[in-house]
Amino acid sequence: MTMTASARKQEFENHKLAKRLRRQVGQAIADFGMIEEGDKVMVCLSGGKDSHTLLDILLQLKARAPVEFELVAVNLDQKQPGFPEEVLPAYLRALGVDFTILEQDTYSVVQRVVPEGKTQCSLCSRLRRGALYTHAVEQGFTKIALGHHRDDLAATFLMNLFFHAKLASMPPKLLSDDGRHVVIRPLAYCRESDIARYAEQRGFPIIPCNLCGSQPNLQRKQAERLLAEWDRATPGRVDQIVRALGDVRPSQLADRSLFDFHALGRRSQAALPDTHAWLAGEPTARDEEEGVPVPIRSTTTQADDGLSILSG
Repeated sequence: MTMTASARKQEFENHKLAKRLRRQVGQAIADFGMIEEGDKVMVCLSGGKDSHTLLDILLQLKARAPVEFELVAVNLDQKQPGFPEEVLPAYLRALGVDFTILEQDTYSVVQRVVPEGKTQCSLCSRLRRGALYTHAVEQGFTKIALGHHRDDLAATFLMNLFFHAKLASMPPKLLSDDGRHVVIRPLAYCRESDIARYAEQRGFPIIPCNLCGSQPNLQRKQAERLLAEWDRATPGRVDQIVRALGDVRPSQLADRSLFDFHALGRRSQAALPDTHAWLAGEPTARDEEEGVPVPIRSTTTQADDGLSILSG
């Protein structure tokens, strides 16, 4: 049967999307040294579109990779009510992929410990991470691959900025706090919208999260909505945020542990007065009224420009 022009165009677009995702994943792996010769990679497969895409793209890259490495899909069955436990095993067997299904009733723990109406994601995430880390040690995995994408990195950055007063995000490559695990995020350069289209095209058996993902008013949901609004109003803004994560300039921030501001423009080697010395003088009228010292604030053009950008 002859393919119609519309079908040919769709096939071309599908091919282009798959090629773009492979290129972005390959670029992230190369940029951050995510996978090396002899690695045993645990691909955490939740059943969502992101982890399905992660496994699919890694399998494609593995076939032509410049190094030999092993992939094993691992799913954690958290015993959520209605979880379709046969879906992923059947899918993975059909693919011919090595896999393990872990079983741990974290659902009951979360339901018991977290008060009704409170956010369950944090505890759920910690329990899930603990189970996966333990399995990684037992099975000798050298890397743990997660399905976080570009939009996740941007949303985490905004969450840390707005709710936790720090500049931090999800790094594409991470050493766990105990130093025993290397976590990688090969989808770090991939847009969520591209992943959603790709998952639909590939017909992955998607398993929705009905525990954490269904809760409203989460900090992450707020950040995601803000990013979506920005991207609609100014396409490319999310890309700019993620690019900024790779262009950090300590001398233009205010973290004294990253940049020696005391040494900047220093004209003498004499010891500088400390905070107590600067605040030990006569209090101003406003100091006495409010009971606190009033900091001196710079009003340079650079600061004004920064404020105008943030308020725009």
